[in-house]
Amino acid sequence: MKRFMDWLTNKLAPATSKFFSRPYINAVGSSMQKILPFILAGSVIYVYNVFRAYIPALPNLDVMINYTFRFLSLIVAFMVASQLMEKLNLNQYIINAGLTAVLVFIIFICPSYDETGATIMFEYSRFGPTGMFVGLAAGLMVGAVYHLFSKLHLLENNTALPDFVAEWINNIIPILISVAIAVLLVFTANLDIFALVIAAFTPLQSFMQSLPGMITLSFVQVFFFSLGISPWVWGAIRNPVFAAALAANIAAVAAGQDPVYIVTYETMFAIALITMGGQGSPLPLNVLMLRSKSKRLRALGRVCIGPTIFNISEPLMYGAPVVFTPMLMLPMWICGIVGPIIVWCAMRFGLLNIPSISLQVGQIPAPISTVLVTQDWRGVIWFVVLFAVYMAIWYPFWKVYEKQEVEKEKEKLESHGE
Repeated sequence: MKRFMDWLTNKLAPATSKFFSRPYINAVGSSMQKILPFILAGSVIYVYNVFRAYIPALPNLDVMINYTFRFLSLIVAFMVASQLMEKLNLNQYIINAGLTAVLVFIIFICPSYDETGATIMFEYSRFGPTGMFVGLAAGLMVGAVYHLFSKLHLLENNTALPDFVAEWINNIIPILISVAIAVLLVFTANLDIFALVIAAFTPLQSFMQSLPGMITLSFVQVFFFSLGISPWVWGAIRNPVFAAALAANIAAVAAGQDPVYIVTYETMFAIALITMGGQGSPLPLNVLMLRSKSKRLRALGRVCIGPTIFNISEPLMYGAPVVFTPMLMLPMWICGIVGPIIVWCAMRFGLLNIPSISLQVGQIPAPISTVLVTQDWRGVIWFVVLFAVYMAIWYPFWKVYEKQEVEKEKEKLESHGE
């Protein structure tokens, strides 16, 4: 175990942190966080619609969703390119690169024209969450063009031209290159970039929507969080899949059909069953700490219980600490596997509704969030069931860890008494 922990501490954790700090990876992850307010803006309307279902007299605000949640791909294209410029310290290109990515994205979704060429037409669904991968592709492509162009150092220290003219030229060229590449691909080579990108990511989407994929996603996030690496870093991979799946569920319900995609942000986070108290479901651990025989753990439990109830586990993760503590890491890993299995089975066999509204707020306490997001009162029952399961997983490991801590405190007291 000691050799394994040394490998985790000195090899795996630093290597993983280094990988996710790379500009292109970091930019995508950062972009997924930056678009959250737009998702939340749409979420407010979805929550409002829950109340409207019981009070039909309330006005219909669905049109507001059309210009927030259902325009995510366009926003992603801008964010990825601008964030990449920031991570590469090319601050002079932040805005223009983002705007160029928007233009490229519009080309990538293959607009059509009428016979006169006076009217341009778009497939509206391609602007929504389904096209987030296309937005990522547009942003990364434009970012790469600007990055490569910046290496030419064109017109740097040129005293013959005014600074603003040199700045114009240094923006015009990458804009033209980016748009030219997109035009050649779509209008000359007749490639449907949208369809190609979606097809390329279909295997990933299919895997993540399976039970093994759900377990893998949950475990990977829990495992690396136990090494101190925040689950946020996985947003670049998971969030586009989440958004596309939820959009499909919403569309299915609107068409009078049942939602079928289980693996969404709402299932993995917002209903707070897989993340009961935060990633790794540490709420039962925190409850155990409240009556611990160890003074340190009891005090820490009281400090952390507030955040943990609201599914914010960082104080507990780094304070107990769970991070790099084998006796607490192991039950956290087990919870990260068992929780998804139970939730998957409950939803697949019709024992709990599959979420079909957007509510990307993971800080609403369960089971309130469980009922609100699933619109199913059985969420209360599943909260109780999973709390008991998680408690059974945490308890034996906790007793060993608590005993170790009590012995340390006793030894400390005895040493001071001497």
